Amino acid sequence: MREISFLCIFLGSFISMPLSVDDVDCKKEPLLEDSDYNVYTRFMKSHRCYDLVPTSSKLVVFDTSLQVKKAFFALVSNGVRAAPLWDCKKQCFVGMLTITDFINILHRYYKSPLVQIYELEEHKIETWREVYLQDSFKPLVSISPNESLYDAVSSLLKNKIHRLPVIDPLTGNTLYILTHKRILKFLKLFISEMPKPAFLGQTLEELGIGTFHKIAVVRSDTPLYTALGIFVEQRVSALPVVDDNAAEKTYNNLDVTVTKALQHRSQYFEGVLTCNTHDTLESIINRLVEAEVHRLVVVDEQEVVKGIVSLSDILQALVLTNGDGDKGTA
Repeated sequence: MREISFLCIFLGSFISMPLSVDDVDCKKEPLLEDSDYNVYTRFMKSHRCYDLVPTSSKLVVFDTSLQVKKAFFALVSNGVRAAPLWDCKKQCFVGMLTITDFINILHRYYKSPLVQIYELEEHKIETWREVYLQDSFKPLVSISPNESLYDAVSSLLKNKIHRLPVIDPLTGNTLYILTHKRILKFLKLFISEMPKPAFLGQTLEELGIGTFHKIAVVRSDTPLYTALGIFVEQRVSALPVVDDNAAEKTYNNLDVTVTKALQHRSQYFEGVLTCNTHDTLESIINRLVEAEVHRLVVVDEQEVVKGIVSLSDILQALVLTNGDGDKGTA
């Protein structure tokens, strides 16, 4: 039997804290047919983003003049996975700093364990944004608390982002960060009170939900730097680590193997959650919400990796895909 592990883009290997940032491309288009299909679309359109904003929550904001190194240490120490960026010169929010930026910095500037990554030590956030974004600069994607959750889901999927700041249009303050996981968890709270569409009892294979082509994986002896390259080049947020036979906490040595790096995962890591193509959509939703994970690895009877089903796949199918198989639009 093959053992499967998971290397997430949050580099929990180094900082003992899991995080995910985005999913594999080449997705099949879900084909769902049911008279009650639009029940979830109607639910999302009837609730505002404000409904998800808690009465109390932690929100870390970085000024773009802060050093990148200090910013990432601050993310870890505060237990958050991303932070809005405030430009004091423009007096507005200009973007988000996430672990993806850290991945790109490491991959771009790493040379060897003997060479210090001076760019990471010295760069300010604004400097990194100028180097990395260059001509591809895009304005911050945000949403008003008065807009619907349907609009939020549409924005997340359309812009291929994983965090959507909820910004008060009157004060300009960021109130909350919406994610796929938080939206699906909110839906799950009320799902038992709504009509139950028949397609919830259909399998992943029948519905065509998930990614099953060109799945990126790494082996247990793959150098961590090589894995970072796959994250960057293929724009994936997690890599299944396969081992046929069943790193230090520092960013200065990326020549260690994936297995060595995974030894520094959080003590609370309970292993990789899997499913198969014969599992129903309802069971997949329950497993994702209860485990609070961003994706499941689809395996066959021999535990061989066959695909990935992510939160974005689920929300696309539940909210933005009409009964005739066409995607809804924002």
